[in-house]
Amino acid sequence: QVHLVESGGGLVQAGGSLRLSCVASGSISKINGMGWYRQPPGKQRELVADITSGGRTNYADSVKGRFTISRDNAKNTVYLQMNSLEPEDTAVYYCNADILRRYSYRTTLYWGQGTQVTVSS
Repeated sequence: QVHLVESGGGLVQAGGSLRLSCVASGSISKINGMGWYRQPPGKQRELVADITSGGRTNYADSVKGRFTISRDNAKNTVYLQMNSLEPEDTAVYYCNADILRRYSYRTTLYWGQGTQVTVSS
């Protein structure tokens, strides 16, 4: 059994910052890629950023220069530092991770429960 647990969402004013965390736990052998997605009201879920096990990162154009994704492999944790937040960043944010379970021969993509980020003007 593998679970992803998020924390750090909330309400902030435009120009402010938030730091999201997501911890993977359970019967884990290896974690490959990890990432963050978001779903604004009335829109489809979209990629925000992802990071490989070796630390290579990828960002959506809309967040480049403002958001930073990082991970701590020893803690099975991925972070999203969000700076210079704008009302357009308002969304439910989801973390995900491609995980090889113990005694398994294939990976499975897991998702967190989602956390609300609201940016007021």
